[in-house]
Amino acid sequence: MERNTPIDHDPAELGELERNILSIVWRNAQITAEQVREELDRPLKDSTIRTVLRRLEEKGYLAHSVENRTFIYRPAESRQRVAGRAVKRILDWFCEGSVEALLVGMVDSKVLDRAELQRLAQRIAAAQKASAPPKAGAVPRREGKS
Repeated sequence: MERNTPIDHDPAELGELERNILSIVWRNAQITAEQVREELDRPLKDSTIRTVLRRLEEKGYLAHSVENRTFIYRPAESRQRVAGRAVKRILDWFCEGSVEALLVGMVDSKVLDRAELQRLAQRIAAAQKASAPPKAGAVPRREGKS
């Protein structure tokens, strides 16, 4: 996904309408201003939608191409990456950068349950295994043989 601006915009500063429109674009992958207007749960002028789309693009969240004079908007950044930046901001503000403090708080507040923690632990273990260099002297295992 391409970006138009540096990733310094704080997702917490997005307004409600910006967040709603961004969610619509993420769900659709590609969308026109008219399609966004039709999907919104409140009636807004076309010019309002176009202004918000342009501002989201200026902030680096969206990109566009032009087909037959129609702007086609698409995400410039994934939902997960934006969420990651938002969580980083929370870590810095409330947890002095500690992921452990954040997770403990989420468990204590019943945001995460035991099953979700187990899935996270499995994903972390898999990521560590995938990024670990092979051990010295280790012979690669061949498929089909034990």
